[in-house]
Amino acid sequence: QVQLVESGGGLVQAGGSLRLSCAASGRAFSSYGMGWFRQAPGKERDIVAAISATGINRYYVDSVKGRFTISRDNAKNTMYLQMNSLKPEDTAVYYCAAGIGAGTYYYPHQYDSWGRGTQVTVSS
Repeated sequence: QVQLVESGGGLVQAGGSLRLSCAASGRAFSSYGMGWFRQAPGKERDIVAAISATGINRYYVDSVKGRFTISRDNAKNTMYLQMNSLKPEDTAVYYCAAGIGAGTYYYPHQYDSWGRGTQVTVSS
């Protein structure tokens, strides 16, 4: 199992930026892909971005392409999500998750460890 702790959420005005961090412990960090999901009130938890174990392969949902950047530092056991040009529709609880293997995964069932989430609120 992997223990994950998110940080970096907060309240920001539209057009602003935030950087989320996800600190991991437990299973060897460089052995699994990771992802960021978000869940708005009354909605399902959806993928935002994903990254493979090596960091070479990355995936973004269309709505964040060009605005968000996912990265990881395997030496620090930490994954990041740099969020720029934030919009009110980005408001949600953001979760990091550890994948079942080393690949790039798109669906919640492909992840077996989750953080508790961090709130991101974008005001208009």
